[in-house]
Amino acid sequence: MACVREREMPSGKTAWQVKYVDQYGKRRSRQFRTKKEADAYETKVRHEVMTGVHTPDSASITVAEAAKLWLETCEGESLQSSTLKGYREYVNLHISPRLGSVKVSRLTRPQVETFKDEMVAARSRVTARKVVAALGAILKDAMRRGLLAQNVAAGVTVKERRAEDFDEDTDGDIAAIDRIPSKDEVRMMLEKAAELWPLTVVEIGKDGQQVIRPVAWRPLITVTAFTGMRISEVLALTWSNVDLRAGLVRVRKRVDYRRQLGPVKSRMGRREIPIPPAVVQLLKEWKLACPKSDLELVFPFKDGQPTHYNVARKQCLQPLLTACGLVEKPKAKAKTETGAGDMEVPQPKPLYGFHDLRHFAASVFIELGWNAKRIQALMGHSTITMTFDLYGHLLERQSDHSSAMAALESSLFGRN
Repeated sequence: MACVREREMPSGKTAWQVKYVDQYGKRRSRQFRTKKEADAYETKVRHEVMTGVHTPDSASITVAEAAKLWLETCEGESLQSSTLKGYREYVNLHISPRLGSVKVSRLTRPQVETFKDEMVAARSRVTARKVVAALGAILKDAMRRGLLAQNVAAGVTVKERRAEDFDEDTDGDIAAIDRIPSKDEVRMMLEKAAELWPLTVVEIGKDGQQVIRPVAWRPLITVTAFTGMRISEVLALTWSNVDLRAGLVRVRKRVDYRRQLGPVKSRMGRREIPIPPAVVQLLKEWKLACPKSDLELVFPFKDGQPTHYNVARKQCLQPLLTACGLVEKPKAKAKTETGAGDMEVPQPKPLYGFHDLRHFAASVFIELGWNAKRIQALMGHSTITMTFDLYGHLLERQSDHSSAMAALESSLFGRN
């Protein structure tokens, strides 16, 4: 059925040829530089032909072509636009540039492992993990189509770092757990927000008339810090999901990068979060000033649609952190193209992102003595494992070991 033969090339060099008959009775051959490679392929092709899964190179396609077919399949499914955008980026920015020209039938496990290592070195582990998973899904789809005998990416994974180093539960970015703002910093942010942004400002319109313009940034920052909601959930919050009488908000929706509203990603993402009286009062005042919109958004953009994340970041969070002095101040760099002595002064880099306020809220919940299961529910984590991975070190810190040991001593020895 299959055999390995030595063959002398016109150049005088020796090659090794594998000849075999596939499962359809067609004669095929493939040539290798060394006998070791030929023997390995002969063993592989013999097994594939016997099991009826062999795909010859002539019937195979490239990784880029397989990725295109996979994306077309994904587009036909009910996936969120942000998910599809991520898949396209994984293919166009990472998979196709490195592996696109390789036939899926010739792709090897070592090539996939090398690709994984390059991704880990060049990108974050979260991104590397998602890209490698996408490659595995592409090859799995090719197998389903009969274009590939074996998924060489199966089982190739990117190991996670310690939970303190990053938070996977994000909307596309990694947030370091060790960058949780302190209570004093958040207090300063809230006080500064009240100084910078009254709920309404009076401006002069184009016609010279006074115009009252609502400003959402103070209540937006306050809600984010006190609830621990993801920014995509805050920007999708509607008044119908704010119960001012009961003092809680219901998380039901999220907004994607296209400003399109959709349901939260998981069942655990649907949750209710209590808010303190001061936040209730601020929201009551903001509701009177908030622009009316068909979507009933709590923080609408001026067109009545959801506010884009980048708008909230650039117009709200970054100016607030700068005003509070919560920024890194990098050294100025020489600007070579403008001549000697001319210096480029970089913009200050904010110390925190919206997700750091989410971590702050979680740390406060833990400090209040709420247990891990309740923290999971409030943060909308899909599993309790994720909660422990992210905040386990804070939960451990919460335990009063000395009190526990004293209680144990009292119960054993009857000491007070």
